[in-house]
Amino acid sequence: MKETEKPRIILGIDPGTNLLGYGIIETLGNGMALKGTGVVRLDKYSDHGKKLFHIYEKIAGLIDGFQITEVAIEAPFYGKNVQSMLKLGRAQGVAIAAAISRNLEVYEYVPRKIKQSITGNGNASKEQVSAMLQSLLVFDQLPESLDATDGLAAAVCHFFQFSPRSFGQTGSKTSKGKPGNWKQFLSENPDRLKK
Repeated sequence: MKETEKPRIILGIDPGTNLLGYGIIETLGNGMALKGTGVVRLDKYSDHGKKLFHIYEKIAGLIDGFQITEVAIEAPFYGKNVQSMLKLGRAQGVAIAAAISRNLEVYEYVPRKIKQSITGNGNASKEQVSAMLQSLLVFDQLPESLDATDGLAAAVCHFFQFSPRSFGQTGSKTSKGKPGNWKQFLSENPDRLKK
């Protein structure tokens, strides 16, 4: 007798020291559904150690509360400000430690890979990524912050990396509810293409 496939619940994280964005999707086979998005507001803490502790607590709580099976996190990009990079790296490390403490594997994706996976363009804007996610997951209201959609994008990117088929074959929906591909989506939604 064939064992029934279990759903995967993926937590995507956009690490930050003032705002940490996250998104959660549930997948089964080639389908995915939005479970939740949000941001962890850390700017109220003046002490960096307290921020890191709060990140750990929140990520561990999300993992336990949603029974997360996989974690995808956006890798920090290299900037000119070394202090900011160090703080961002610590935030990412604490989020990874929270996942590892729950015996979960963590998958890291650079921002360009995430954007490419979602929109087909590694240089897409945050707004373009958000619009495509809204179409793919069919949710009525955009999350409160683009940091939340960045976290969600990491989760969807991870799903696409480990999905048995590519986007055009998965049965993902275009804005009109029919199976489609990127070219079809863009032809139906010219206003979403940034010129």
